[in-house]
Amino acid sequence: MRRTAVLVVDDDAGFCAFVESLLESAGIDTLRAASAEEAVTMVRSRRPDAAILDVSLPGVSGYGLCRQLRDLFGPDLPVVFASGCRTDAIDRAAGMLVGGDDYLTKPIDPDELLARLRRLLERSRAWSKPLSILSEREIEVLQLVAEGMPPAEVARRLVISPKTVSSHVQRIMAKLNVHTRAQAVAVAYEAGLIRVSSGNDVTAHLGAISTFAALSH
Repeated sequence: MRRTAVLVVDDDAGFCAFVESLLESAGIDTLRAASAEEAVTMVRSRRPDAAILDVSLPGVSGYGLCRQLRDLFGPDLPVVFASGCRTDAIDRAAGMLVGGDDYLTKPIDPDELLARLRRLLERSRAWSKPLSILSEREIEVLQLVAEGMPPAEVARRLVISPKTVSSHVQRIMAKLNVHTRAQAVAVAYEAGLIRVSSGNDVTAHLGAISTFAALSH
């Protein structure tokens, strides 16, 4: 099963190392970046399940990065701000207004950070639902569908019949509570279950998926 991953963005290497060690002890992967630009590039390859952002970043601030992450992933991604200098009430209020879910001041108590992060992850169950209900075979089928392969090619790759491929696709859509293959691919992509080979989002593949749908009828 895919491990939870948290994006940590801070130009303080010591703080990043502290958080990375803490998350590793809790069985959580760290996606580590020193700037907003680096972070945005990183999350296009792997969707984070939450983000911990320093407010005072070089270039684009943590507030600006939060807005970019919201544009990419919507409101379900938990975002925690962390700052050692922007600690006034007005700073915390600004963090909440731009879309943050929590605001911690440095030095941060490790137990408090983990507790708050776990609370936010538990509240944002949208990231975990597809992980627990799709089988490995269903994920394999959906990955090939996302790559635009027709049913016959999916069947050949997985050494199953085209009819079985169609059955898998129907079960996937029912489990994810969606009505089209494109919607299923979008949900799985957002959850980090599948990859797209080009472009910044899944929309570049919808034409190929529509072709799959036409060929499967």
